[in-house]
Amino acid sequence: MFNLVLIVLLSYLVGSIPTSIIVGKLVKGIDIRNYGSGNPGGTNVIRVVGLGWGIFVILFDAFKGYFATAFIAKWFYNQFLASMLNLTTVQIIAGCFAVVGHMWTVFAGFKGGKGVSTSAGMLLGIAPLDLLIAFLIFALIVSITRYVSLGSIVSAILFPFIIIFSENFLKIQHRDFKTLLIFGSIIAFLIVYRHRSNIKRLIAGNENKLSFGKK
Repeated sequence: MFNLVLIVLLSYLVGSIPTSIIVGKLVKGIDIRNYGSGNPGGTNVIRVVGLGWGIFVILFDAFKGYFATAFIAKWFYNQFLASMLNLTTVQIIAGCFAVVGHMWTVFAGFKGGKGVSTSAGMLLGIAPLDLLIAFLIFALIVSITRYVSLGSIVSAILFPFIIIFSENFLKIQHRDFKTLLIFGSIIAFLIVYRHRSNIKRLIAGNENKLSFGKK
C-alpha cells in the first residue's frame, strides 16, 4: 500500500507544478493570475504573454498528466499492488491525481487551472483514440466560436460517451473499460465544475474569446 500512496503523492505533486505562474514570472515578471482572464492556464498565457509561451504551457501541463500515467504509475507498480489492482487502474489513479494537483495546486494556495491539458496528457497513454476524437470536437468548436472554454466543456461532457461509442461501435478494446469510464466521467465532471464561471459568462454573452495579441 505504501507504493500506492507514493504514486498518489508524487502524481499530485507533479500535477501541482504551476507552469503558467512560473512562465509569467520568468518571462514578464508578472503574476498571470492578475492579468487577462485571471486563470493560470495556457489560454491565458497566450493572451497575456504570447502564443509561443502559451503553447509551451499547454504542452508542459499535458506532459504532467502523461508523466504520472506513463512513468510514475509504472515505476512504483509492484507485485503487492498487482494482487489488488491492474496496471491500467493504477495508471488512471495516478493521472487523476495529477489532474487534481493541477486544479488545486499546493504551490499556489490550492488554486490552479481548469485541468483540460493535464487530463489530455493523462488520457494520451491510456485512451489515445478516444482523446483524438475529443480533441477533434474541441478543435471544431474552438475554430467556429473561438471560445476555448466552450470547446473544453463540450468535449469533457462528451468524453464518457466517446468511450462508450468507441468500445461498442468502433470496437476499440480498452484495457479496463469500466474503470476508464468511471474515472473519465469523474474527470469530465471536474473539468465542467472548474469551468462554472466560464459557463456563467457564456450564458451572459461576455466570455473571453481566443486571441493572440499581447497585453
